[in-house]
Amino acid sequence: MISKTCGYAIRGIVFLSLEQNKSTKHGILEIAEDLQIPQHFLGKILQDLVRRGIISSIKGPHGGFFVNAKTKDTPLIEVVEAIDGLGIFKKCFLGREECSSINPCPLHDEFDGCRSAIFKTFENLKIADLVTKIENGDSYLSLSNDFATEI
Repeated sequence: MISKTCGYAIRGIVFLSLEQNKSTKHGILEIAEDLQIPQHFLGKILQDLVRRGIISSIKGPHGGFFVNAKTKDTPLIEVVEAIDGLGIFKKCFLGREECSSINPCPLHDEFDGCRSAIFKTFENLKIADLVTKIENGDSYLSLSNDFATEI
């Protein structure tokens, strides 16, 4: 339901959040290598998140990306909105221009509840919840041995 770009954004934020020390800054090369995401693409994604205030960055030789006071309490829906927009929760699964309960496609009724459930999940889950799952060993973020594979 979310784009690959949005998945990369969430993974990047979680990576940074695993490093809780606010003075720890991570360069784009390090993050991209650990998460196996194209560096240039990830850089654009993270800059969008900085502009939205979800994460922070400092330019220069000792700069990089890092979490701020808001990061861990950010609901996933804010990340989805920043990257994909909330329109993904209104799009027709069959690609029709107009699809609603008044003018439904053949799949509308079957998927309307699923779409609402996914929206609520993203609304209720915070970055901190994903970090906790990784810290507890219940899920993984990257393929390297330092961080454990895919959320």
